Amino acid sequence: KTGELKEEFTKAMYQASERMEYEKAAMYRDRLKNIEQIAEKQKVSSSQMEDKDVIGLARAGNEAVVQVFFIRGGRLIGRDHFFFRNAAGATKEELLTSFVKQFYAGTPFVPKELMLQTEIEDADVISDWLSSRKGQKVYLRVPKIGQKEKLVELAAKNAHLVLSQDKEKIKREEGRTIGAAKEIAGWLELPPIHRIEAFDISNISGFENVGSMVVYEKGKPKRSDYRKFKIKGVQGPD
Repeated sequence: KTGELKEEFTKAMYQASERMEYEKAAMYRDRLKNIEQIAEKQKVSSSQMEDKDVIGLARAGNEAVVQVFFIRGGRLIGRDHFFFRNAAGATKEELLTSFVKQFYAGTPFVPKELMLQTEIEDADVISDWLSSRKGQKVYLRVPKIGQKEKLVELAAKNAHLVLSQDKEKIKREEGRTIGAAKEIAGWLELPPIHRIEAFDISNISGFENVGSMVVYEKGKPKRSDYRKFKIKGVQGPD
């Protein structure tokens, strides 16, 4: 909704110019140009100014990412991505079907149209369900040509990018965790270390011996396995 802002800056620019405050007028002129550039980038081909969600998917092995572009009033206002961590054995159609059911069961807003990368299962049933939630007809479409198809392709490319970046992040994380555990094993001339348990014993004034254990698996803390022990078989500091 840039119209009001443009009108406000235009008025301020002329007023500054009339007062011969030319630097300030130039500042408002530049802001106007920036607003117009941003507005142009946000535009999508939607002469009907409808609300749409554009949904693309990428997968690699056991993982998949769904990318959603949110178009409101004909403008791209935001995007988000969602992970499937156990995608092995599922088809692209099954993953998209599962996503649509889960996502739109929980979101308060349902757009007039979902633009999908591929056909999904039970499309008519899901369309009827979404229409009942929205209170008007909701369309599920798989665009084949033109700007809409390019938007879906762009969503899929973004999903691929997120998946690739996530894999690189996991690889770096494993270097800091699993790699560190391997390095420690090398220093100590031990076989590869999968699990490390470390104990510390405390004494309160020579009695009430307490032991605490922390656990690392694959170089990461496993807090669910942390334990405290009351030591009853040994008296005094040992």
